[in-house]
Amino acid sequence: MKMSIGFIGLGLMGKPMAQNLLEAGFPLTIWNRTASKADDLVRGGAKLAENPREVAERSDVLITIVSDPPAVEEVLFKDGALAALRKGSVLVDSSTVSPELARKLAGACKDRGVDFLDAPVTGGTWGAEKGELVFMIGGDKAVYERVKPALDAMGKKFFLLGPNGAGQTIKLAMNLLYALEVQAFAESLALVAAGGVEPEKLVEVMQSSMGRAPILDIKAPFMLKHEFPASFPLRLMHKDVRLYLEEAKALDVPLALSKMVTAAWRMAEGELGPYSDYTEIIKCMESRAGVVVGGE
Repeated sequence: MKMSIGFIGLGLMGKPMAQNLLEAGFPLTIWNRTASKADDLVRGGAKLAENPREVAERSDVLITIVSDPPAVEEVLFKDGALAALRKGSVLVDSSTVSPELARKLAGACKDRGVDFLDAPVTGGTWGAEKGELVFMIGGDKAVYERVKPALDAMGKKFFLLGPNGAGQTIKLAMNLLYALEVQAFAESLALVAAGGVEPEKLVEVMQSSMGRAPILDIKAPFMLKHEFPASFPLRLMHKDVRLYLEEAKALDVPLALSKMVTAAWRMAEGELGPYSDYTEIIKCMESRAGVVVGGE
């Protein structure tokens, strides 16, 4: 029999991940603070729990993917999900949080005889929908191998990176690079437009050069058209770069450029709103340069 899976967090990433688990035939119990987001999954055969504790009680493997560290601690500690996990079960946290919190969760799980993996993901909503996410994992290989059948339903590549916390360290570093790339691209488009050159020309040349970035294969066309389908809210990008800075401070690593980037994303969130897509930062650059880069 397939392991029973509990899933907490049905946002842009979580819902399609849960859907893929359901389609793969795993018995699935779900919970989300906004219960209506579970309707489609319930119609497909998932069981909707009344609270996080009930999800944990029913699960061999509990997967969480919620918005930020306070949300993780609320569902696991305050709402009692961690305390309800059975000895020998596994907690997989795919939220993006600090490495420190990942290690705290690992310690709390160990005290209860529960195994733990920090396993944040990348690949965007399209990767979540296709079951092609990339998992960055911190924890023991034996635990990873136990839950691999469930992970296979949601992802295509899996990197076991070291002890608990390693997955979150890599995820924060990678998201900083994403933040840098998208912000630099937006600034470059503004410069090109101000210089009287069609912004599309920059993309054509860059994607044929050493500057090619796969993320821009996907995001550049939307930014040039001023189309911003929801994929990653500004508030989460700002949260991730802030967590990166906090980790750097704790490790005494100087990051002058990263501080500037964090300030830019804080500004963008303030101007555009927390739920705007992160690619909408192009609007800030257009405003400051007095140009219009995209749109039909």
